[in-house]
Amino acid sequence: MGAIFGVIFHFIGGFASGSFYIPFKKVKGWAWETYWLIGGIFSWLIVPPLAAWLTIPDFWSIIAGADSAVITLAFIFGLLWGVGGFTYGLGVRYLGVALGSSVILGLCMVFGSLLPSVYYEFYPQAGKDGIGAIVSSAWGQMVLLGLLICVIGIAICGKAGVMKERQLSAAGTDPHGVVVKTEYKFALGLTVSIISGVLSACFNFGLEAGKPMADIANEVWKAANPGQGEFLFQNNVTYVVVLWGGLLSNLIGCLFLAIKNKTLSDYTKPNVPVLSNIIFCALAGTTWFLQFFFYGMGESRMGNGPSSWILHMAFIIFIANLWGVILKEWKGVNSKTVATISLGILAILLSVLVVGYGNSLK
Repeated sequence: MGAIFGVIFHFIGGFASGSFYIPFKKVKGWAWETYWLIGGIFSWLIVPPLAAWLTIPDFWSIIAGADSAVITLAFIFGLLWGVGGFTYGLGVRYLGVALGSSVILGLCMVFGSLLPSVYYEFYPQAGKDGIGAIVSSAWGQMVLLGLLICVIGIAICGKAGVMKERQLSAAGTDPHGVVVKTEYKFALGLTVSIISGVLSACFNFGLEAGKPMADIANEVWKAANPGQGEFLFQNNVTYVVVLWGGLLSNLIGCLFLAIKNKTLSDYTKPNVPVLSNIIFCALAGTTWFLQFFFYGMGESRMGNGPSSWILHMAFIIFIANLWGVILKEWKGVNSKTVATISLGILAILLSVLVVGYGNSLK
């Protein structure tokens, strides 16, 4: 039963992540780096400690009492994850939305789900599964099969993205009739996407590094609520530290672009709806954080890092592609391309079912 709730929580988190960018489309008169930073302040600085305070009233004492090595590693991995998130835009810029997103999220899923297990194979830790245990067990093999199916689905979605871009470029316009100015650079885009995909996986590493803080929150809750199982919100204390690192790297990146593009004046630009822009940025930033809020709940229920990370990334890709269909981003392509993207989405959905089943065998 716990695995079923885990899948549901991961779906909600994936829906939040796949949908958070929608409010940004309502922002007017601001450059990307301007509204990205404002949304990020809510995502990385305001909402995480608020969520921690609501669910773990003594969260600050847990952070203050944590070993300095735990804090440092969680922060550093958050910093690296922030670089991966920031460079995500470059991968999309040079490969296109579909192909860029598929490559980046695919790499993020693979590295984020498997590398921690490789680490625990050489440095065993109670409650953590090494790669050997995963490969040699029936449940682990099923999870790996789900991972393989998801990678195949991502490749199919990427193929559909390439087909779409070729057709629209040949037509000279995008789905809305706007003239296309392509910046397609495969070698550069692939290089940036690999960097982004690997570094984006560092969020999962940050959660693993900060696990001792989550364990304390879990122990305190269990002592106060005997017999109630695992604490759903134990990871909320870890998010605070990891997202400090993400805030720093994105702050530096956004300020660099603002100076380079001379957009620092966006905040005082006349005839710009500042209040509504901030509201939409706050909505986007809060929605973005909810992905990890529910990820923590799902991970607590499923009790397995690889399964949780695979489900999280698969649902993000699924929802993002679904939004693309709903928003008619595939308008103007032929039926073969539509069939290809549909097949890719179905493969990703199948991978979710396989991973969920594998986790239930554990």
